[in-house]
Amino acid sequence: MAIERPGRPEDLPAAELLWARWALLAALETTAAEDSARRDSGHWLDEDGLRYDDCGCTWWTFAPFGPGRYVLYGEDESSGVKWHEPAVDMLAGGPDWLPYETLHELRESWQLGCVYWYEDGAWARAPYPDTLADDGLDCGMSELADRDRMLSLLADFEHLRSREGAAVLLDGAERHALARGEVETALAPAYAPEDAAAIVRALERSGLLAVRAPAV
Repeated sequence: MAIERPGRPEDLPAAELLWARWALLAALETTAAEDSARRDSGHWLDEDGLRYDDCGCTWWTFAPFGPGRYVLYGEDESSGVKWHEPAVDMLAGGPDWLPYETLHELRESWQLGCVYWYEDGAWARAPYPDTLADDGLDCGMSELADRDRMLSLLADFEHLRSREGAAVLLDGAERHALARGEVETALAPAYAPEDAAAIVRALERSGLLAVRAPAV
């Protein structure tokens, strides 16, 4: 799925798919030393949602706000939104459940590049002027939005070793139904037991593991 410049709401996959892909990356980047901790870079999950930061030109937050509601916000250095004249109101038309206090603070400190929200099965954002060239969504989200690029990204992890192995995990993640045993088997050859356990815990926190039936 290609993302235009500036981004359009329809360029993004469904929020549940985006969550699955992002959360899978975050889990695979988890180690026992970093379990449940805020990181300086990469992808991770904390109490506020999913995060991405490259410690340079791009950072993003993706957070749930109740059933079927999500907000995606952040900045890539390619965004021209905050410098545009006349000013672009990134929050225009936003629903009342957005984290306005956080977003206002980021905007007032010149740290916010764009905001997208998801509700009733569709993404939306504020209207942009025709003179805006880019809002940073493409550079920030293109790998997560395109499934083929996502598979290539996952295949770079040593334990997956191939696009076929990556596809098995991605398929399960996108269904929010990864099998615990399958994940543990995939991790065993290349990860220390404590790191593999941290990855499984991260997948569980993100809601990607299949729910096990209670013992009878």
